[in-house]
Amino acid sequence: MTGSRPPARRRLGLRARVTAAFAAGALLLAASMALVSYELTRRSLMDERERTAVRAAYFDAAVVRNGLDTDDPDVVEVLRSLDTGGSRRALLNLDGDWHARTADVGLTAAVPEELQRLVGAGKPAVQRVRVDGQAALLVGVPLSGSATYYEVNSLGELERTFQALALTLTAVAIMVAGSGAALGWYATRHGLRPLTAVANAAEKIAAGELTARLDPATDPDLTRLSTSFNHMVDQLARRIERDRRFAADVSHELRSPLQTLAAAASVLQRRREHHDERTATAAGLVADEIDRFQRLVNDLIDLARSDQPAHRAPVDVAELARRACLERDLPASLVLLAAGTPRTWRVEQRRVAQVLVNLLDNAARYGAGPVAVRLSRDGDAGVIEVDDDGPGVPVEDREAIFDRFVRGRAAHARGTGDGTGLGLALVAQHATAHGGQASVLDRPGGGARFHVTLPGSLP
Repeated sequence: MTGSRPPARRRLGLRARVTAAFAAGALLLAASMALVSYELTRRSLMDERERTAVRAAYFDAAVVRNGLDTDDPDVVEVLRSLDTGGSRRALLNLDGDWHARTADVGLTAAVPEELQRLVGAGKPAVQRVRVDGQAALLVGVPLSGSATYYEVNSLGELERTFQALALTLTAVAIMVAGSGAALGWYATRHGLRPLTAVANAAEKIAAGELTARLDPATDPDLTRLSTSFNHMVDQLARRIERDRRFAADVSHELRSPLQTLAAAASVLQRRREHHDERTATAAGLVADEIDRFQRLVNDLIDLARSDQPAHRAPVDVAELARRACLERDLPASLVLLAAGTPRTWRVEQRRVAQVLVNLLDNAARYGAGPVAVRLSRDGDAGVIEVDDDGPGVPVEDREAIFDRFVRGRAAHARGTGDGTGLGLALVAQHATAHGGQASVLDRPGGGARFHVTLPGSLP
């Protein structure tokens, strides 16, 4: 028992990765600068607030000390004489008793005992505390052996300032990250433009346009790449042309002796009644093989001429398929036009006719005969499918069945050495000339289904 393999994770494209790197770098830099700015600003404001609070506390403590330096001091009146505003509150510990300007609402409980002992020992002290859930700065000043003065400075406004500063810096960091992403996208768009040009040229070459080249003057830094690419295409074009000419020359050279052999075989066929049975049978086999050989030579010549892009024109493909069936003594009812599929396609008639002929011949020779010719659409692409009633296509043949000069699937199935894939290779060539492709699948219920797509052939 084998476990299922988890699906492969799709990797991000180069542009997306570079853009993400720019955004991450900008965010990291902005966040670092924001943290440093926040911390420096926070320390500066807190230090300034602490210095201000200490100066004010010492001034108010001096006022309280002078007010208490009487025979019968009025403590409450002394505290009320202080100008503390709305952010400072005064506390006085006199002989162990707490005094304040207003009723005690838990203010004395906010004074830590350790701070009280330290100030009671005659040492001024400063500590941050929380009063009523808000931050505050507590300053303690010793007045005498029995009196200590405390002043509570609210830090609520400062905390709100810090919050506003944090939000502002966060928004700035996000904006910088977005700007970094936009810069990365812009940089990759222009930086990858030469690679896009290479990809476009490669697509044109794959479609048969061997004249496509790169301009070496587009980018001085990529001159070597452009020159090497163009040199490679030149070598490829020369090799393809050389192979094409060789195939065409050999095919043409074979035509003359084949015509002579065909004429001789025709004479033998007409005089079969004058030969014994074995000789007549041999003459028939020779005539059949010569006929097959002639078809192979014709396929070779067509392959040598099929490297150019298709010249498209409106063609009634449904009628073309029916004529191809009738010419091979097949019923026209085999042609099935799917709903919503127009009869007229923009294709090269000669190539599509050859596709239909080769697929029908292949189905008749190797697949026990065609059972359907389906015409349908896939977006703007016309789809031609020919189903046969044969044994199906072996899995090991599916990738190679449209290669040039491969053996036919019937030969693989029988284990014999006859059969050829020239006709199917020609189908693939004609599909490629239209910017499409050909493939072979198993037909539901048995047999094979040859699938040809022709992009851009339908409105």
